[in-house]
Amino acid sequence: MNLQQKLDHYYLQFNQVGFIENDPVQIPHLFNRRPDIEIMGFFAAILAWGQRITIINNCKKIIDIFEGAPYDFILNHRSSDLKRCEKFVHRTFNDTDLLSIIAFLKIIFSEYNSLEPAFAMHIKSLDKTVEQGINGFRKLYEDSEAYVKRTTKHLAHPLAGSACKRINMFLRWMVRVDSNEVDFGLWKTIKTEQLICPLDLHVMRVATELGLLKNPKSDWKTAVLLTNKLKKFDAIDPVKYDFALFGMGVNKADF
Repeated sequence: MNLQQKLDHYYLQFNQVGFIENDPVQIPHLFNRRPDIEIMGFFAAILAWGQRITIINNCKKIIDIFEGAPYDFILNHRSSDLKRCEKFVHRTFNDTDLLSIIAFLKIIFSEYNSLEPAFAMHIKSLDKTVEQGINGFRKLYEDSEAYVKRTTKHLAHPLAGSACKRINMFLRWMVRVDSNEVDFGLWKTIKTEQLICPLDLHVMRVATELGLLKNPKSDWKTAVLLTNKLKKFDAIDPVKYDFALFGMGVNKADF
């Protein structure tokens, strides 16, 4: 197989319903309403580092805090309800961060009823990537009453050079129209060709072994470079190959 055939083969192998079972994307799949999907998708993404089972379990703790109704909790919680957030921790994400994100989401959903405009309003139709959308979203947080300095480390942005792996993964979930329904395709104002491939250690390692990257750094420039390489195989939906690269890495596929 040539490189494109190999990527297409593994994309089809791993872009299956079975992928959901062991991945943080299972968390938003527990819900049917769009606001619930967006909210828990966002939490699942920003908590997505470390062992996947731990990520999933801690996301379920957040669902319990929300009493199974994320959107209703975000909009209608009382201050006494927030006591349930005390002592929450996932690696360096703690209860202070959780409370700050809850407050920020309340601002966003009260104004827009969706996270989509909070990213999309900053992106022009001719923009080649979602870079300005992510930068603009971060700026919205910094300018909001929910802002807490320590929480910004969980809301990466390209302006600082970050690869923004977790935010790019969230955007992939929300934007890609996926016939196998792993990704949700809920958002229509951001184009799939503007998405950037989530750049984690598995993806970087496999991309390097396949010759797509050379001596990569985990930064925004590398994420864009990889995505541009993938556009040679699918100009409209390059980040679909995230399934191939990540799946090959995690499952130690023979390539």
